[in-house]
Amino acid sequence: MRRAVSESVSGLPRAFWWLWISTLVNRLGAFVATFMALYLTLERGYSASYAGLVAALHGLGGVVSSLGAGVMTDRLGRRPTLLIAQASTAVSVAVLGFMEHPVAIAGVAFLVGMASNASRPAVQAMMADIVRPEDRVRAFSLNYWAINLGFAISSAGAGFIASYSYRAGFLIEAAMTMVCAIVVFAKLPESRPVRTEVEKAAEPVVGLGTVLRDGRFMGVVGLSFVVALIFQQGSVGLPVAMGEAGFTPADYGLAIAVNGVLIVVMQIPVTRYIEHRDPRRLLVISSVVAGYGFGLTAFAGSLGVFALTVCVWTLAEIVNAPTQTGLVVRLSPVHGRGRYQGMYTMSWSVAALVAPLMSGFMIDRFGAEWLWGTCAVLGTGAALGYWGLMRGLPEEGAGAETPGEVAPGGVAPGVADAPGAVEVTVAAEAVAPRADSVAAPRT
Repeated sequence: MRRAVSESVSGLPRAFWWLWISTLVNRLGAFVATFMALYLTLERGYSASYAGLVAALHGLGGVVSSLGAGVMTDRLGRRPTLLIAQASTAVSVAVLGFMEHPVAIAGVAFLVGMASNASRPAVQAMMADIVRPEDRVRAFSLNYWAINLGFAISSAGAGFIASYSYRAGFLIEAAMTMVCAIVVFAKLPESRPVRTEVEKAAEPVVGLGTVLRDGRFMGVVGLSFVVALIFQQGSVGLPVAMGEAGFTPADYGLAIAVNGVLIVVMQIPVTRYIEHRDPRRLLVISSVVAGYGFGLTAFAGSLGVFALTVCVWTLAEIVNAPTQTGLVVRLSPVHGRGRYQGMYTMSWSVAALVAPLMSGFMIDRFGAEWLWGTCAVLGTGAALGYWGLMRGLPEEGAGAETPGEVAPGGVAPGVADAPGAVEVTVAAEAVAPRADSVAAPRT
């Protein structure tokens, strides 16, 4: 076990671990998303419809900021975008705790959604910058593990904090988010690759239009939306279906807790198994398992069977998240990573908006069984989409190298292994552009 843990965490640059710590602290303090609906309905006395509207506006803010943050990541840099996003999140969350008028609450919730989602393209782009291509899937997996570990702990703590004071939850989240901004300011140098004037003249300008015209990448974004739509049903469709079947909120809590526990326990060992396997097969298999994992929910009649279905689609989530994030990096040009990551992030934000509408409509009109059958169909369609879209994708290292490449790992030979080398080279803005390829993202 000691050797397995050592192999899972060794070889990653120091800057990655500071970014990882920032992610963990951020998720440890993510209280507001957990108790926002209870705060609005129980503490403030608003209707469930109003709580749903606030949640939708929060999600809409994330959709709006995804593309803007991607552009900022490429133009201003990864570090400034992270600082602006995290500082803005801290301030807006604190302000939200003091809002009382329903229009003010809705407006500030929209701002919180914008600010909190703006950091995601910058985090993913910075991680791709500072980690060698052969280590990226492992790095993305460790980051995903930190997100879920922090979320599991914060979800448990949110209930205790809410029983004492809802406002304290807002202020604690604001304080911990500001700690993340301080970590970024103190420990993370800018990682955006610097291009010479010759390279700028030789390489085409990457704008949002470039991203939209990239057929293969937009296909991946579309398939990501479909997969995200499936996974979102764990938090929007499953509780409604279990409630209609006579199960209590506590029963749902026990069933969905399996998701977090499995990710925390299995993410690292599963990643060690899949790290050097064909990403095309992994995405096809994980899409099918996700779809039919939710499809099996149609046959669940007891809490144990519900928990078993959660186990099935959680395994798909563990495989899909780091593999799909690695594919996005592989398809993104080095000098356009922010915009590409922003478009990818937007697919999940849009899915978070559409999923509640989809589940509510299908359960009310046709019954929960139709929702789970639709998930199975969507999973099959996503698998076929990945199979067709990636048939012509060259193997790792088979494509053309990015101009200005100095080493397969993306840094000067002999530099990556030296302690503190990443900080020195990045701080000096002498990091060469990384390769676009990568070995085979709860945002």
